[in-house]
Amino acid sequence: MIDTADVRRRVERVRNRIADAGGDTDKIGIVAVTKGFDHSAIEAAAAAGLTMVGENYAQELRGKWDELDSVTKNAVDVHFIGRLQSNKVRQLAGVVGVWQSVDRVRLVSQIAHHAPGAAVFVHLDVSGAASQGGCEPAEASALVSVARSEGLEVAGCMAIGPQGSPVQIEIAFNEVARFADHHQLEQRCMGMSADLEAAVRAGSTMVRIGTALFGNRPPRDAPTQGA
Repeated sequence: MIDTADVRRRVERVRNRIADAGGDTDKIGIVAVTKGFDHSAIEAAAAAGLTMVGENYAQELRGKWDELDSVTKNAVDVHFIGRLQSNKVRQLAGVVGVWQSVDRVRLVSQIAHHAPGAAVFVHLDVSGAASQGGCEPAEASALVSVARSEGLEVAGCMAIGPQGSPVQIEIAFNEVARFADHHQLEQRCMGMSADLEAAVRAGSTMVRIGTALFGNRPPRDAPTQGA
């Protein structure tokens, strides 16, 4: 079980890091990345005052969601932040509030069909790591247009920073910020536990934090309650 008091303390540390990087903690949201942990991580995040949780795996999310009481479900908005197979959209509709990993037209069509009018983020590939998904920034403009034409709310864009120096990471995040500005996207979700400072300096409005809140995740093949 996740210790709620410990998570509260860790939230304050994350907010201090945001402030030290020059960010406004009232405007930069924290997505608590609860993937890999049992449902108590979502409960702890909600108890600590966080209203957004991030999940990567469809089956794991469905299992954990069924373990939660209605109070916790109503307290959090689930952001799906992992690579998503189109055929998983149907089982997640009604649970996911924001689809952050939209990177192809097929996925747009499935979300529009099963979750009409849903909020989505276009996932930009600025890391060059194929395993992380995302679409090339040069191709993302067309995806924004398609999603809007399908009636979806393109609320922002997201990106995973590249491996490299803080300067290289910040350059990549600046590219994301320019894309968001060009397309009038209010939210730009970038920055994780290891690189949130670079993201904040580049204008992130939302950071995805897992390890800094909950510690190291259990191995993926270990049994996880509700998974």
